[in-house]
Amino acid sequence: MSDKKGYLKLNSGFVFDYENLYGEGKVTDADIEALADRIRLAHRAVEHMRATGEVRGHLSKDGEPERVLFSQLPYVQEGHLNSPASIRRLKDFGESLRYKVDTVVSFGIGGSFLGNKVFFDMHCGEFWNSQSQQERNGYPKLYFNGNNIDARRTSEMIAHLVTDAKIKKAHGQTGPYKVMLIVMSKSGGTLDTMSTFMVVYEALKQQEPLIELEVVAVTDPAGGEKATLLKRLADEQGWNTFSVPDGVGGRFSIFSEVGLVTAACIGLDIDAFLAGARDMDEACRTPDIWQNPAMLNSVLKYLAAANHGRDIEVFMPYADYLKSLAEWYVQLLAESLGKRYDREGREVFYGRTPIVAVGTTDMHAQTQQHQEGKKDKVVQFVKIAKWDHDPVIPDGFPSAKKLSEISGLRLSQALEVALESNAEALISEGRFNATFVLPQLNAYHLGELLYLMALSVAYEGELANVDGFDQPGVEAYKRIMGPRLKALKG
Repeated sequence: MSDKKGYLKLNSGFVFDYENLYGEGKVTDADIEALADRIRLAHRAVEHMRATGEVRGHLSKDGEPERVLFSQLPYVQEGHLNSPASIRRLKDFGESLRYKVDTVVSFGIGGSFLGNKVFFDMHCGEFWNSQSQQERNGYPKLYFNGNNIDARRTSEMIAHLVTDAKIKKAHGQTGPYKVMLIVMSKSGGTLDTMSTFMVVYEALKQQEPLIELEVVAVTDPAGGEKATLLKRLADEQGWNTFSVPDGVGGRFSIFSEVGLVTAACIGLDIDAFLAGARDMDEACRTPDIWQNPAMLNSVLKYLAAANHGRDIEVFMPYADYLKSLAEWYVQLLAESLGKRYDREGREVFYGRTPIVAVGTTDMHAQTQQHQEGKKDKVVQFVKIAKWDHDPVIPDGFPSAKKLSEISGLRLSQALEVALESNAEALISEGRFNATFVLPQLNAYHLGELLYLMALSVAYEGELANVDGFDQPGVEAYKRIMGPRLKALKG
């Protein structure tokens, strides 16, 4: 439902509160009405993408026509990228790890890391790897690497795994310490991922029989002459494989096997996650802007930038374990919409700049700039309505009046007051902000939010007349880096 006054609530309880982004002194009805024809065309284009995978003017990095298929992923059907068989295989894979594999190390960068880290943080939290196997319900410890080339951290991770293996042996547990390396690269030539993977693989192979090593490759599934370097290597070595699907850019791949393989490793509810994404997709099929969360989100932020100069989006969840969500969104917005040319080849240098912030942490770090710096930002808050665990602040020091005053409040109440105070202070100075409210922090509502943001960039690409699904700027440094690496080796 929506009262067209700044509050859109879905049947699931998900809320988009845009009161501080729309209205007098903000994005106005006049702004929206002037854009009405483009909004209608944008919705028509997104519906066409859903139905056919076709996006006007979109080409692959090889210059060939390429379908865009991320909107298919929430629908588990025969013939789809996510089929009943592929989801069953993912679940069976996750079950096969329980009480058998000690540790998984996931190697990936960009979408092959950021989305997976969102799953881990939301479902596992900071202390997962310190819990016992029983506390983890039999699922393995999980670490990430390959998301940056860092010699120290990679070396320390190897040393940590060896030490962990020795501890297991010292405690009299039978059998080797089992490590699974999951390496993700569509081409198999990703420098960051493959270089660190090879270092860790070789180091752990030298620890046999203390450590037993297994590898899973997530790559382009094509075989024969079209097989990628990593696919050929997996076939040669007999490694299990999952797919990086065609038509799904890395920043959208969390809904595919690229992300779901990590979900399977930790026991996250894959069905609930995809159901949340699917229900959000259904909610966004209406052409009514006031009832379509993704279209409304994209229109308001596009107009905030185009008409009011607010071309920076500070994505600010009020939850420690959603910082990685903000980092995922940085890639989504930056790669999708940071474009030099529009579809007619004109230089437009379009794009809104995303910034990561977290709750009360950055109220003490960034808010001074948000409140009194340039009026060039939209601050997008994310709020959790109900927490699974919500301690009461005790009256531990009754003689300290200032501390005693906050006793009896739940931590969630203090957090909500902080968010609302921040939002009110910002809008009092004409500084735009909005809030996404998740009823709970779980797989279903995470699927809703992630899909909302993914579909929003599809809409905004249409409004801005840029291709939201290519990333030509990424190729520039790669063309420079490849020859330099060869020259360095020579």
